[in-house]
Amino acid sequence: MAIDTQDDGGVRIIRINRPDKKNALTQAMYRQMTAALQEADASEEIGAVLLTGTAGVFTAGNDLSDFLGEGEGGDLSAAMDLLRCAASIDLPLVAAVEGPAIGIGTTILLHCDFSFAAPDALFKAPFIDLAVCPEGASSLLLERRIGAQAARAMLMLGEGLSAERAAACGLLSAVSGDPQARALETAKALAAKPRMAMRETKSLLRSPERAEVLAAIDREAAQFERLMKTPAAQAIFAKFLTRS
Repeated sequence: MAIDTQDDGGVRIIRINRPDKKNALTQAMYRQMTAALQEADASEEIGAVLLTGTAGVFTAGNDLSDFLGEGEGGDLSAAMDLLRCAASIDLPLVAAVEGPAIGIGTTILLHCDFSFAAPDALFKAPFIDLAVCPEGASSLLLERRIGAQAARAMLMLGEGLSAERAAACGLLSAVSGDPQARALETAKALAAKPRMAMRETKSLLRSPERAEVLAAIDREAAQFERLMKTPAAQAIFAKFLTRS
């Protein structure tokens, strides 16, 4: 299984485990992650979720073969379902990031409550370099989280953000020498709190912008799917896959 799940002390750990492809995500993997989140959200035994990767990598982002229409014919609905789920559930979400967090590896952090990263982590949202547009409500949330200039540098210039800079901007909770341990400690602390009160607290914190965020995810998804079918985008995807 490319997505591993484990429950530990009231925490559902969802681990991306495809190291031979730098944890690049396929539509099947998105469906596994969404199912794991939904199961955790419905469980009375789970009080928080931890998202992480393997082999020193969070994720290289979406497997570009999906964009070329291979595999599942260019259907990106599973990826959008994961992002909508992450934006909707009231269960606390915590992330532990090591190495690259590309594309959705960065945008999904916008829907996490706490995120911890190793000093070598790198955050990139290079959608424009692939001739597509932002996703995951990043066109709305990234500017709110890290400021206008940093968001524009990421989304318009395709620049990366170091872990130190990401923490300073507010994308991360902290940089840690052991982000896995720090994230699990935080997730267990959240899971140990009164669960109904925790869920209501998160719901209240998110409610002012939740409808706006979901609308942004849908708006971006429509434009993303339109752009990825253009000759410019298809040529870039093909060239990248040939090189890799």
